[in-house]
Amino acid sequence: MKTDKSIPIIVGVTAHRAIREQDRAAIAASVRKELKKLQELCPHSELVMLTSLAEGGDLLCADAAEELGIPVLAALPMPLERFEKDFSAEARERLHHHCGRAEQVFVAPPTEAVPQDGPSRDFLFRQAGIYVSAHSHVLLALWDGGPGTEAACGTAEAVDFALSGNYLPASGTAVRTETNEAVIHVYTPRRGRQAEPAGTVHILGCVDAVKEILRRSDEFNRLSAETNVEGSARLPTTENGPILGRMERVGKAAGRLSAVNAKRLRLTLGLLAIASAMVAFAFLMYDEAQATWMILVCGLMLLGAWLCQRYAARSDCHRRYIEYRALAECLRVQTYLRYAGSRIEASELLSWTQQEETAWIMDALCALNAGEAPKTTHDIRSCWVDAQRDYHHRAGIRSDHGLQVSGRIVRSALIFSITLYFAAVVFELVCGGLIFTPLVRIGNVELCRTILKIVMGTITAVTLFVANYYGRLSLPRSLSDHQKMERFYARMAERLSRQGQTEELLRVLAREELIENGNWSSYQRDNTPDLNL
Repeated sequence: MKTDKSIPIIVGVTAHRAIREQDRAAIAASVRKELKKLQELCPHSELVMLTSLAEGGDLLCADAAEELGIPVLAALPMPLERFEKDFSAEARERLHHHCGRAEQVFVAPPTEAVPQDGPSRDFLFRQAGIYVSAHSHVLLALWDGGPGTEAACGTAEAVDFALSGNYLPASGTAVRTETNEAVIHVYTPRRGRQAEPAGTVHILGCVDAVKEILRRSDEFNRLSAETNVEGSARLPTTENGPILGRMERVGKAAGRLSAVNAKRLRLTLGLLAIASAMVAFAFLMYDEAQATWMILVCGLMLLGAWLCQRYAARSDCHRRYIEYRALAECLRVQTYLRYAGSRIEASELLSWTQQEETAWIMDALCALNAGEAPKTTHDIRSCWVDAQRDYHHRAGIRSDHGLQVSGRIVRSALIFSITLYFAAVVFELVCGGLIFTPLVRIGNVELCRTILKIVMGTITAVTLFVANYYGRLSLPRSLSDHQKMERFYARMAERLSRQGQTEELLRVLAREELIENGNWSSYQRDNTPDLNL
């Protein structure tokens, strides 16, 4: 295991059973080669194999995973004592061996609505195939490439689940498309016609998009390994099992990384705003006061602004601030859902925009939620609803304070500008001869005019600083969002008191919070660090 605060890279397995004996060595070699490629592509991440351990290709892949030290999550279609009945003696022994070394062995929960007459064997195999496809970054398919021929969920159907999301969840929406999951197709012929050599590999789906998902996930894991996540726990109890524990640690790491990058972003925005104001002031001094050396100051400010932008680009602080905050918020929602004993998956509640813009976060939610369903129900009112209402109340106060400071500076600059304007008019009327002969003659009228111009220009530069810095913080929108969410959580607290902790209410809580997080991410993307003159 790389670290317990990292996002696992889940490799799902779908395979048919009828593997020819003469093809086993070639197919196994291709599976090992592809797994090694993924390990090299994600050196800071833990590869985990998610498989139903069915006889045939599933067990072959599990053997390869054991050789490479890759842990296994066993998502069985039905309880082991029932599942193993169709296995040969040798395959049953291998099944028990891999169940013994698996990190978790569990029955895959149904994704689709259970038929009224009860789940058939075919239905259970289909649900296992959906579960494996839906919770994987990459699906390893040992398949002949032909259409589905099995009565239950075959390999062709599982590939379709991964690339098209062609299943009907009982709630939410299918999240899988070819842009957020790739299929490694290892050609595995059946008896009969052979189209190409066994073990030939094809990659299905949008390869570049999936590689970017894996790169972003591995980047987070690299940074997460260097992050301290010690501190107060988000959940009231600590005995919450490995899945909840890992979710909480990854969420805290994401929150810390977002905060670090927020500081970098605000520092960059502040320096760019100062540079913008100083460029305007230096050029004014160069032009009006004939201070020739100010042209050098102007150049230095422009150079400093360019270096700030380069720093922002190299550190990628803007994107990381937004995306790591989005990951932390999404994981918090999923953590509370699981803590409440709900099987609702936050990934299925994300908007289409969120799925498209931050597909790696959606995949992280699916990967971290892979495993046995929650077994204990906890009350989430105090840790989720009340805590979030208090958070938005405090955050709203901070946003309001920043907005008031910004407003006071702008109003002061406006009042000062108007005062200077009238002072300039009076000066020109009395001393400058604007309309009639000057009433008061002073020695150097042009010097006074220059000073007035410089002072008025300085006020303009200060206003420019305020607009550049505070404008990038989106304080009015942030304040409005915090006020709305504070009212929302107050309303949810009332509903919890009246109706109790129902699945419907949990879904509303999760959906609204995810929407608010998506809206925040959307308008923050426009606040890129740049120099406005």
